[in-house]
Formats: sequence, structure tokens, C-alpha cells
Amino acid sequence: MFWNQIQDIPDKRFKRLTGVKREVFLQMLDAIKTDQQQKRKHPTRGKPAKLGLEDKLLVMLMYYREYRTQEHIGMTYGISESRVCEIIQDMENILIKDKRFHLPGKKQLLESSSEIEVVLIDVAESPIERPKKNSDGITPARRKSTPSKHKS
Repeated sequence: MFWNQIQDIPDKRFKRLTGVKREVFLQMLDAIKTDQQQKRKHPTRGKPAKLGLEDKLLVMLMYYREYRTQEHIGMTYGISESRVCEIIQDMENILIKDKRFHLPGKKQLLESSSEIEVVLIDVAESPIERPKKNSDGITPARRKSTPSKHKS
């Protein structure tokens, strides 16, 4: 999914596709654009990037939202798997530096008097019931049914 395909869709659908509200996406984009402008010495020089900042942010969100492999994302955007990895790391590092996207630490959560409103449970793995071995069942019957080679 490219930015030009989803920029005009309704807010509810945008949240379902990207995992974040449009306002949060635009704040992330603002943080990335600000960081990129500060890093570039000559903003008008150089080859233009194949993906715009919006699409790079979507690459990162797609990786986290859909649990797709970097190879599949690379095929979608026409870039290599290693480039997808670089984009994800770059976007993460930029957003980590921005204070708007920090989560409260463990100490702050323990010290605060607020109650927890949401509990997340990972239910991806569940135990599989396997048949129990019966010592009186199969093994002795097999021993009795096979003829012994040694006769005394």
C-alpha cells in the first residue's frame, strides 16, 4: 500500500490499515521530515529517493502491523530486503528520538496512581493436547506378537 493510495480514505479505514490514527501518522511524518531537514546539508542535491518519507513510514508500520517478512515488503515496494531493514531501523531511530512517541517507563507506571485501563494478552501460542503414552497398551502387545529369534 502506497501513500498515494491511502491518503484519501476515511479515518476509520486508515486506522485499520496502518494501525495508527491519521493524526498520529501525520505527527510521525512531521518528526521524520524535521529530522531529515536537519540532517541534509544540501536539500536540493542528490538523486531523489525511490520512496518518499510517507511510504517509508508505511513500510515500518506495515512491518509491525502485518508481521510480513521484509522480503515480502520489499517485493511490494520494489526494493531489496536489506533496504527494507534499513528503512525500518531509520524510521525507528528517528521516532525514538522524538519525545512525542515515548511511552512511560516502569518506574513512572509504578509510581502513578492511575489504574491500568487496557490489558494486552498474547494468545499466539497455545498448548497442543498430545496423546498420552500408555505403558499397558501398545508396547507389551507388540513384544508378544513378534517372534523371538533366540530359543533356549
